[in-house]
Amino acid sequence: MAGDVVDLIMQDHREVERLFDELKDNPETRRNLVPVLTTLLTAHSRAEEAEVYPAAASEAGEADDVAHSQEEHVEADELLEKLAGTDPESAQFDKVLQDLIDAVTHHVEEEESKVLPGLRANLSAERLAELADAFATSREKHLGEQPTDITREQLQQQARNADVSGTSGLGKDALQSKLREEASE
Repeated sequence: MAGDVVDLIMQDHREVERLFDELKDNPETRRNLVPVLTTLLTAHSRAEEAEVYPAAASEAGEADDVAHSQEEHVEADELLEKLAGTDPESAQFDKVLQDLIDAVTHHVEEEESKVLPGLRANLSAERLAELADAFATSREKHLGEQPTDITREQLQQQARNADVSGTSGLGKDALQSKLREEASE
């Protein structure tokens, strides 16, 4: 695979930004583009959570930034769910879209200034290439999923990434509530 995991993540970031621009500038495309956006962001997030964040935390010394990034993923999932449930022709759509854009833009800026440079500085080129393959495989596996398709196992991974304890005995709904509560603090 060409490049490394940082390159792949940043390519997705640029594509999400392009989709945001399209959604803002061309309201007539919204009905068709919202599922594309939610699918891409969901697959991207799940691949980062499963493959990249654990390595960034344990191998690159980025545990605090990973925990913060994971909380932002939980927030983005909530906003994606809200956007997907909002009529693209309603007045509310623009506000929900802008809330999502603001949250994701903030997340991308932090990730690209903290976590991703930490990966490049602390992991070998070989390891970054391994993570690229793992990220791409995981991302492909999750394409087509929506934020609501999250499994209990994925929620457990989010809890580990966010350093949230006391979740092993929780059911899916309680675990998701706890993660959302932690993310909103």
